[in-house]
Formats: sequence, C-alpha cells, structure tokens
Amino acid sequence: MKRYVSRISSFPLPFPFPNFNFFWVNSSYRSFVSKATEDLINGEQVNDMEKGNQVSDMLIDSFGRKHDYLRISLTERCNLRCQYCMPAEGVELTPSPQLLTHREIIRLGNLFVSSGVEKIRLTGGEPTVRKDIQDICLDLSSLKGLKTLAITTNGITLARKLPVLKQCGVTNLNISLDTLVPSKFEFMTRRKGQHKVIESINAAVDLGYNPVKVNCVVMRGFNDDEMCDFVDLTREKPINVRFIEFMPFDGNVWNFKKLVPYAEMLDIVTKKFPTLKRLHDHPTETAKNFQIDGHAGTVSFVTSMTEHFCAGCNRLRLLADGNLKVCLFGPSEVSLRDPLRSGAGDDELREIIAAAVKRKKAAHAGMFDIAKTANRPMIHIGG
Repeated sequence: MKRYVSRISSFPLPFPFPNFNFFWVNSSYRSFVSKATEDLINGEQVNDMEKGNQVSDMLIDSFGRKHDYLRISLTERCNLRCQYCMPAEGVELTPSPQLLTHREIIRLGNLFVSSGVEKIRLTGGEPTVRKDIQDICLDLSSLKGLKTLAITTNGITLARKLPVLKQCGVTNLNISLDTLVPSKFEFMTRRKGQHKVIESINAAVDLGYNPVKVNCVVMRGFNDDEMCDFVDLTREKPINVRFIEFMPFDGNVWNFKKLVPYAEMLDIVTKKFPTLKRLHDHPTETAKNFQIDGHAGTVSFVTSMTEHFCAGCNRLRLLADGNLKVCLFGPSEVSLRDPLRSGAGDDELREIIAAAVKRKKAAHAGMFDIAKTANRPMIHIGG
C-alpha cells in the first residue's frame, strides 16, 4: 500500500489524469485499502464495527460525559521549535521502538471507533513529518462509524501533501499560525517558513476545506497587536481564526503576564469589528464562536484558562508512545501500548480504557495550579 501512495504522491499537481479523484476514492483502490484495514484487525473487531457506533459505557465517565472524540499523536518530532510548545534546548524524544506502529494505531483506533468515537484528530509533534501518514489516514478513514478525520498541523509541508491527504480521507484541518510577520514567526518558532504556512492555508481553501481553521496562541507583547489583522483573513475566505489563551506546559516558561484573557481579546476585536455576533455553540465545543457581518469566515476564542469548558468535554488523547490521557492538563496517564504488546485482547483493553475514563475529574485545576503541576511538554501530548 505504501508503494501505491508514494507513487501517487510523486505525481505533479494537479494530477495528470482527469478522473483520478473519482477513481481513487470510489473504485477498486479504495476497496483495496478497506481490505487492508480489515486485515489489520481480527474477526471480533470487524463484528464490532458492523454493530453500529453508539457510545459504549467504556467512553462515559462518572459525570455522564460521552467521549466520542479521540486525538491521536502520530509523532513527537516536529520541524519547528515553537517557544510555547517546547523549551529552547528541545525535548528528549521517546525511542522509536517505544512509539505506536501503524498497525497498533489502527488497532486502537478501531477499538475506539467501534465503541462510539466518531471523530479522530491526528496531531504531533507535527503529524505530517511521519512518513506513513497517508497510509494511516487511509486506514483510519475506512473505519466504519468514523465521521470526521482531522489533522492539526503547523502547515510547513502541508501545501504539497494536502491533495493526497484529502484523497486519503482527511475531512477537517487546523493550521497553526501565531503571527503574520515573518521575522516574528522566525523568533517564535526558531525556524523560517511563515510563507509556507500561508501557502498551506490558501491551498486548503482552494481544495474546498470549509472552514479552514487557523489556530493562533495569543501572547501579550508578542502578537496581541495582530489580532485584528488575523480577523481580516476571514473577510473574503472561509477561514475560522481561533484565538487561544496561552496555556502552561512543561518547558514553555508560562507566565500569567503573557496571558491575554478572553474578555480582553473579545474587547480588542469588537472595537474594530462592532458587528461581531455570537453564534450558537454545540455543548461539546471548545471555542466560543462569532460571526462578523459580511465576512465569509468566522472568529473563535478558546478560553481554557479563564472560562474552561470541562463540563462538555468529550475528548481523549492517545499519545505517540501509546499512553492514554483523559485530560490535557492532568498528569495522569495509562499505557495501552504495553498491554497491547503483551497480547491483551479487546475486552482487556476496554477495561483499561474504561477505568481511566471513569477516573476523569469534573474539571481541570486553575491556571496557577496547572503551572505548578508536572506535565509533559505540549509536543509530547499532541498540540
């Protein structure tokens, strides 16, 4: 399967034969991929997939929250060195043999989807640096019951990979961009490449992604003066700019003084765009969403620090090393890789997952307590 994907991805774009899109998605090649996925899972799992996609008790915590959204970190590696994500000296990477393999990702992905997960988001590190990401997307998108396959990416290599990734089943995109100024981008990420991210955003729009979500971590004294420039991106294009409160993680030198709270961000935007109006948000939504009259796109605020949304949390995280994390800000983790490699069956894995989900707290701690709590760097957790 890798040979087919790599061969296709080497073609110049647009693809040189007219009916390629229809052929790949709807004919024998897609059937081949689905068969390959089934070969990775045993008969019991296939039967689970055929039963439907109701949320099982495994995914319901002690507060009645149903977790139908799984974030899977594909790698701890990244081609940027963002200051809020990792310390200047970098981070110690997990040895490759201890990371989940393609087969293990599909096995666990199927277990979650057959238990009621409807959305999977692939994260990193930077997920596009993983060489088999196309194969992983193909196999995950073939899981019966999965409705959404999303990727969060820094956009550095996305523009050239996105046409193939879309054919592999990627339905939603979040692209991280914290500044529109190239010199500030280089300062924040410790790398060049801001123009490549812009190219990726435009490529996503051209390929029909709607909305294209742009994640912007707002930090006082760095990019808070650019917020309205980001909002201007939504004027003509179906872009959803998402302003994210600066959050504490190991090694990112979080400081309360750098935090621009939601109320202040909202005030900044409203002063220039007085027609900003609140939209109706789904109960599990992580952002507060707004529309500006006459704009094709939307504006959102992710308020994890000042107005948390724990009551509607429906997310679980599978880290690249196979650990399950039920809360972004909680230090508690449980390994699924170890029992999986020790020969655990589906029922045993479900028991481990269910126990972890049942231990999930009602809400995460306050920002100052989070800052003092040992946790992994964001690049390990999956941002």
